[in-house]
Amino acid sequence: MQGALRSFLSNGNIVKNAVLQHIRPMTPLMQPVMFSRFESVTASRMEEQGFESTTISDVLKAKGKSADGSWLWCTTEDSVYEAVKSMTHHNVGALVVVKPGAKEALAGIITERDYLRKIIVQGRSSKSTKVGDIMTEENELITVTLDTKVLRAMQLMTDNRIRHIPVVDGKGMIGMVSIGDVVRAVVSEHREELDRLNAYIQGGY
Repeated sequence: MQGALRSFLSNGNIVKNAVLQHIRPMTPLMQPVMFSRFESVTASRMEEQGFESTTISDVLKAKGKSADGSWLWCTTEDSVYEAVKSMTHHNVGALVVVKPGAKEALAGIITERDYLRKIIVQGRSSKSTKVGDIMTEENELITVTLDTKVLRAMQLMTDNRIRHIPVVDGKGMIGMVSIGDVVRAVVSEHREELDRLNAYIQGGY
């Protein structure tokens, strides 16, 4: 999965450059006119809406309800069994962990990987082990903010081999995005950029 993401990012530039080849001038006499028109596009519309412009804020808005803090969570005192049961029921791979009685007080995150490595492999009981005993604690979490670029979030995920990343602001946690959310945003961004370039080629600008 992570190798495919790196390949996607690399190939994205190849695709972009291939498209740009179609709008390069064929003769020196055409060069001033063609590049003047293209530069005006990149300086305004494309810079504002184009390649690599999507932020985590955009991703949360696209997720809809998940952007308002209604993400799935458990507490440090819950059993690992209950946490995994919740993940299975909601078809997700991670839960935010909060302190008992304080939903906004982020304590950490528990993932399927934590369950496999710290419960199954070690032969521990999920029903007698608390979430707080196996979760990734808050001070070890890798997080992003609303202003973080999507490609930066993807880089953090691939470099650290994680699939979920909390979104925080100065007051605490405000949401969470997965590698799936990020990939969808990047694919959409590439598609929109190619559409803009195609519109330029066809005289849409």
